[in-house]
Amino acid sequence: MNTISPAPADATGDDSTGAPDDGAPPAPVSRCSDPWWHPSGMLDRTAATWRSVEKHLARQPVARLTTAGPRTARWITENVRHRAEETLPGMPRARMTASMIGHVAMDESIMAMAVGPNRFPSRSDYQRVGAELALAHDRMSARGWLEDPVSYHVAPPALENPAMSTGWALGRSYERLWWPSGYEPPDGMPGRDRWQAFEANRTASAWILRHRDRPRPWVLCIHGFGTGSVFMDLFGFRAGHLHDDLGLNVAAIVLPVHGSRKPSRLSGEEFLGFDMMNGVHGLSQAVWDVRSLLSWIRAQDPTGVGLFGVSLGGYTTALVSAVEPDLDMVLAGIPVSDFVELFRYHSPHHVHLRAIEHRILDGTAEDVYRVVSPLAMPTVTPHAARAMFAGLGDRLAPPEQAHGLWQHWEDPETCWFPGNHVGYLWSDKVWRFVDAACSSRGLITEP
Repeated sequence: MNTISPAPADATGDDSTGAPDDGAPPAPVSRCSDPWWHPSGMLDRTAATWRSVEKHLARQPVARLTTAGPRTARWITENVRHRAEETLPGMPRARMTASMIGHVAMDESIMAMAVGPNRFPSRSDYQRVGAELALAHDRMSARGWLEDPVSYHVAPPALENPAMSTGWALGRSYERLWWPSGYEPPDGMPGRDRWQAFEANRTASAWILRHRDRPRPWVLCIHGFGTGSVFMDLFGFRAGHLHDDLGLNVAAIVLPVHGSRKPSRLSGEEFLGFDMMNGVHGLSQAVWDVRSLLSWIRAQDPTGVGLFGVSLGGYTTALVSAVEPDLDMVLAGIPVSDFVELFRYHSPHHVHLRAIEHRILDGTAEDVYRVVSPLAMPTVTPHAARAMFAGLGDRLAPPEQAHGLWQHWEDPETCWFPGNHVGYLWSDKVWRFVDAACSSRGLITEP
């Protein structure tokens, strides 16, 4: 979920090893004036060679897989050690089964493969990001947005007459919608020009599956980080089942800088990097674009409207529930609820400390992110509409993230399943819960 690797600090370029943060090779260090043949000199050279090898291995994705085993073992140890303690209210304790351990190991392997020390911030990154957040804090405070985060979000104009095309994926046809997003970060916000420079991101997009016979309920699906393609999201939401078996019309939006809107090779890369103001602008635009699409859906004479988001989409669903009261269902799957805390959770110790030193994680980022935090805003969607599911073995968005939303949503209908972040994809328990959530909220009709 994040671009900060959980690799141990001694393999990451921390100052304690003498390597700079920008990934440059360490400068030679002479610790003594002993001749080359002296035992102490040989020990120094051996230690320096090992540190160099260690750093090199930490930069190799396959080599980093070796960290998944120890991290999985630590998870097992912590769960065994704390079994006698009380669990968080509303969250059952994970059962230690072979399947659960396998799920945890899968998540840890994904994190180890995806991110390494070469993506850690440089010294100049800390300075720049710290300055941007400090300026944003001052300007948001002056405009009253930190006190009233909901006021940061302006309702977009109604979406009318989007461009339409057709496509084909996984053996079925779909319709594609395109429209100018129209979102711009507020004047004077740091990172505004950088965000506006993402040309492809200015065109919002969604794909739909709909019945043409009569008015139907609609569910708007919001994908997770790194996805946003029709192929992946047809599978990730079981959209064919929602459409064919439950009789729903399905719309799936493409989040900012994802899928067809991505400005670089990796879908979503600009959203959750160390440029933390990008996250603020991305989440704000996500809410704007979802509300735009909701306005178009409501013009189609729906008999009901629900949101269904997973991971980053679950976070977006929770955000929209703070500004859209007229929804029949808001279903958040494996949700993130606090991005700053998630950044802290996945950061090595030296990155965390330096972020505090540069006034990033000293409370500044926490305050700035209030304007895009569902936990900082009252939920206006009715309590009966709220539902969520989360994995007890999730290591990418730990279950404490879902529990934070569970508390904020005041004990909504919840499914805790024994699996990891992507385990919901093959969990019968989850999909029975999704069907039941749609049914109990009046969103199922005869196919």
